[in-house]
Amino acid sequence: MKAKVTTEILRRLRNAMKDVHLTAEPLQALIVPSGDAHQSEYVADCDCRRAFISGFDGSAGMAVVTEAQAAMWTDGRYFLQAAQQMDSNWTLMKVGIQDTLTWEDWLLSVLPNGSRVGVDPFLVPASTWKSSSKQLKRGGIQLVSTNTNLVDAIWDDRSAQPQSPLLVLPLSYTGLSWQSKVEMLRAKMQQRKAAWIVITALDEIAWLFNMRGGDVEYNPVFFAYAMVGLETIRLFVDECRLQDVTVRAHLELDLAAPSHAGMRVEVLPYAAVLASLQEACTQLATGQRVWISDKSSFALTAVIPKSQRMQMPYTPICLAKAVKNKTEVEGMRRAHVKDAVALCEFFCWLEKEVPNGGVTEVSAADKAEFFRKQQEDFVELSFATISGSGPNGAIIHYKPSKDSDRPLSTNEVFLCDSGAQYRDGTTDVTRTVHFGTPSAYEKECFTRVLKGYIAVNTAVFPIGTKGHLLDTLARMALWQVGLEYLHGTGHGVGSFLNVHEGPCGISYKTFADEPLEANMIITDEPGFYEEGAFGIRIENVLLVIPAKTRYNFKDRGSLTFEPLTLVPIQLKMIERSLLTESEISWVNKYHEHCQEVVGAELKKQGREDALKWLLKETKPF
Repeated sequence: MKAKVTTEILRRLRNAMKDVHLTAEPLQALIVPSGDAHQSEYVADCDCRRAFISGFDGSAGMAVVTEAQAAMWTDGRYFLQAAQQMDSNWTLMKVGIQDTLTWEDWLLSVLPNGSRVGVDPFLVPASTWKSSSKQLKRGGIQLVSTNTNLVDAIWDDRSAQPQSPLLVLPLSYTGLSWQSKVEMLRAKMQQRKAAWIVITALDEIAWLFNMRGGDVEYNPVFFAYAMVGLETIRLFVDECRLQDVTVRAHLELDLAAPSHAGMRVEVLPYAAVLASLQEACTQLATGQRVWISDKSSFALTAVIPKSQRMQMPYTPICLAKAVKNKTEVEGMRRAHVKDAVALCEFFCWLEKEVPNGGVTEVSAADKAEFFRKQQEDFVELSFATISGSGPNGAIIHYKPSKDSDRPLSTNEVFLCDSGAQYRDGTTDVTRTVHFGTPSAYEKECFTRVLKGYIAVNTAVFPIGTKGHLLDTLARMALWQVGLEYLHGTGHGVGSFLNVHEGPCGISYKTFADEPLEANMIITDEPGFYEEGAFGIRIENVLLVIPAKTRYNFKDRGSLTFEPLTLVPIQLKMIERSLLTESEISWVNKYHEHCQEVVGAELKKQGREDALKWLLKETKPF
């Protein structure tokens, strides 16, 4: 990946930091986060400010620019990518590595007392602002809001905010009407004595109103804010987006009286949310409060007087969205069967074509998308396909490009992490394969990753267990021989929503995750990455289900996992001697299930070559 030259961009940005028309007072440093506080891991092109000034386009990273230096903080998923994408103007700060300072401590070490550090308050969650401001104050440094976004001020060809068409999802996909969801939300509000709740996360708004959009690539969401009161609903979205008669009928905008009491939706301009929230706060009765997530932007949170503010890590919508209803679960099952059909065709095609030459990382990624597009209800990919051959597979979130593209061969490991958005569900699957003969070391690494995957997939744990407690299971077989991977083991998955979804996960990095519950959907994706040689990851999407156990301590109940992903795991990559009999049994049962379910669908769709490939790849081990 070719590094972007950022000398001129940084010069202009530093000049903007001194411009009192933009900053009120000159700044000694500027913080540029990954994107927007109310977007997710992926952000719209118009909000990729950090990528514009640095060249690094990974999903996680914090850029800090001072008058003399520029530094980038990111985690282990992106160390190689960031090093390749940034030029010599930037210093890479590796989060999680011993002796790496936090960006706050780094600023305390390079800035004098009395310095001002600026940031756009709409881009920083309130919780981050609070903790960072407190840390900087130790050295007499003030965190301040900029009057405008300074990157936008120098970004001459910045694209406009998207205005994609809105899509209404019927009950056959959602299982609940938006009015029912609002009633459930209001019940939670009454329990907490909240007069209003402010909803800023785009996927929460899309889920609540049973609508989807295309404003953020890979995430079927649309730019909006929402405020729900006990009798009032305010949706902040530009009116031009609500001209479609289907959308208007769905929200009952043209009815003299809504079909449900208290469900009148008041549509206000997207930019009016700040003023509307201020106005609502002035009209609160004594004891009434406004509920807002501490992940919402500091700009919105600061508008609510502290005495009227109720901040919590998650909204009731975030928690309700994570626990899928029966309709959503069945939709996710359908989506994963379709996805498996497409991937069986894809790997069958690769097996035939790679030995002939001419297949590259980019063409392979394009072909995977081609097969998915043939499936019913396909909308788009759920993230940029990670298609890494040989050493590129060791770049954890690698995205092939014209500059980095390399051929697939029979001499190297190929890692493909891909997924899709279907109207009935979201998929995310990683398979690592070899089209020739893998080395003994590659097979050992693969098998130890597989052992970790199976350990999580077959785990049985008490209700109330948090996902981070399962993370060690995925690493144990690697740790036994001194190997490790620098990313979490799993994340929540949305239902035709964001492929990375809170509040559940499996990661050593957080202890703030919510306990796992039946019908949550989560990934299991351990890996290993040999820099400069190969990458290995095995990933399935899992459904949390009740587990039957011999005993039931204090009637607590237990949970386990069921794989929704049904794509074969390449047998020739497995070193059989490293597996226990129960692990071998798991592989065989999993492949038997893949053969039964996906085989029937391949036969139904008349995809004979892929069916033959599936039967070959799922023979008993």
